[in-house]
Amino acid sequence: MQAPGVTIGVPMTGSRTTAGTTDRRPLPLEAALDRVGDRWSLLLVEALLDGPRRFGDLADALPGIAPNILTDRLRRLERGGILRSIPYQERPTRFVYELTADGRALASALRLLADWGSRRSNDVEPLRHAVCGTAVEARFFCPTCSVVVDAADAPEERFL
Repeated sequence: MQAPGVTIGVPMTGSRTTAGTTDRRPLPLEAALDRVGDRWSLLLVEALLDGPRRFGDLADALPGIAPNILTDRLRRLERGGILRSIPYQERPTRFVYELTADGRALASALRLLADWGSRRSNDVEPLRHAVCGTAVEARFFCPTCSVVVDAADAPEERFL
C-alpha cells in the first residue's frame, strides 16, 4: 500500500504510449470504483467504521436496501478485500462483518465525499469538530514538507 503524498510515477491519464501502441491501464479512480463503486457499498463501509455488525444490524443501518442487494454488496466487498465475514453461529450459518485494514483506509475518502456532499446540499449537516463545533474542511497534506497543499501547489498533470 502506497504512503499518502508519495509519487509513484503513474500518470492519471490512464494510458501509456510505447512504440505506437497504447497500453491502457485503469485510472486510479477506476481502480477504486471497481472495488467500491456504488452507493450501497460505500454506505456499507461507512456503517462498518464503528465496528463489526451482523446482517440485520446492517439492514437496519441502511434503510431501503433490499436483502439480496445487501448480500451481493457484502460478498463483493469481501472478494475485494474491503471486509471480512466471521461466522458466529453454525446452524444456520450466520456471520458478523468487519472492515479489513483496506476497508478502514477508506474512511478518509468517505470523509472527503461527505464533505463535498454537505457543501452542496442545504439539507445535509457538515462534519463538525467535536471540541468546538466548527465545520471541518478536508485538505491535502504533504507529510514530507509538513504543509497543506493547495490547488496552486498541485500540477495539472497529477501523479499517484
